Amino acid sequence: MKIIKFITVLTFGLMLTACNGQSKDKAQSLTKSAAKIEVIDFHSTHRCMTCNAIEANTKYTLNTYFAKELKGNKITFQSINVDEKENEKIAEKFEASGTSLFLNVIKNGKETQINLTDFAFMNGNNKDTFSKELKAKIESELKTL
Repeated sequence: MKIIKFITVLTFGLMLTACNGQSKDKAQSLTKSAAKIEVIDFHSTHRCMTCNAIEANTKYTLNTYFAKELKGNKITFQSINVDEKENEKIAEKFEASGTSLFLNVIKNGKETQINLTDFAFMNGNNKDTFSKELKAKIESELKTL
């Protein structure tokens, strides 16, 4: 019985990799040509009022002004806990050790990281100012895609 399960799993796995290999070049070229903006909110496990406001105001801004771009994956949002082991590599990539806000602009296969952490902390508790300025920053980057 175990041999039959093993052969079934092996056969299924081979079929998946055989099919996957044929479209690999297409997938890679699509990834390289896909232009988008990743909005990344890094945070630690324990967050202060401002840290929570940064995430809430970022989500508000994206959902209010960029719903179409979110739906079409032109803009994505990620909230990443830097204290979790599985997030170690991405936190290192952005040099984020606590609360940080980044725009990662991906264009022609190249990533450009825009650190908005200082802006976020200065305006995090003022929803209107935060939203207005973040909207302007994202619109500016969207024009470059």
